[in-house]
Amino acid sequence: MSYTFDFNAVSIAPLLKGLWVSLELTAAANVIGIGLGFVLALLIMSPYRLVRLPFMLFVEFFRCTPAIIQIVWIFYCVPMIFDVFLDPITMGVMALGLNLMAFNAEAYRAAIQAVPREQLDAGIALGLSPLQRVFYIVFPTAFRASIPVLLTNGIVIFQQSALVAIVAIQDLMYQGKTLATETYRPIETFTVVALIYFVVSFPITQIVGFLERRRLLLVS
Repeated sequence: MSYTFDFNAVSIAPLLKGLWVSLELTAAANVIGIGLGFVLALLIMSPYRLVRLPFMLFVEFFRCTPAIIQIVWIFYCVPMIFDVFLDPITMGVMALGLNLMAFNAEAYRAAIQAVPREQLDAGIALGLSPLQRVFYIVFPTAFRASIPVLLTNGIVIFQQSALVAIVAIQDLMYQGKTLATETYRPIETFTVVALIYFVVSFPITQIVGFLERRRLLLVS
């Protein structure tokens, strides 16, 4: 192999700039996914079929189609169909946030079903309204139980944020592609890009593992 590696050709500054964009997309998507994911979980658990079915279809659509298709569809089809034109970052947040909502809704649904009946009965005995029971009993309990899954989904959405490069959002992946083209050093560039994704994701996976082990110890 005659190829000579030269990592000095890889400029970190544009990659860090792209990383900041990726983190912004991830943070905004998680705000949507964590907050509205719980609301979506309540809707898909509605006893009313006409309320439940459309939102179940929404969840299954985002869970059963590739994220890259969702991103491309939202970027190109939403403006054409609904005559809505937003800036690329907002569209990226929308695409990633809706995807994360669907996955977090399933995590919340499982956690809500595991809320002890005794806690709900205690809320009724205290005279709490159904809405108060949701916000003071169901949500805190379900959120705590869902934290490992929510963190895992958050890591996945950070990694999937690389897909927005296909629609020219200047995230980490886009900056990596541009740098590789300019320097003719794709091996070194994408190796550094992969390491950056790893450095951000790995600590969170360790936190998830710690929380899972702690939960198992508390249960046992």
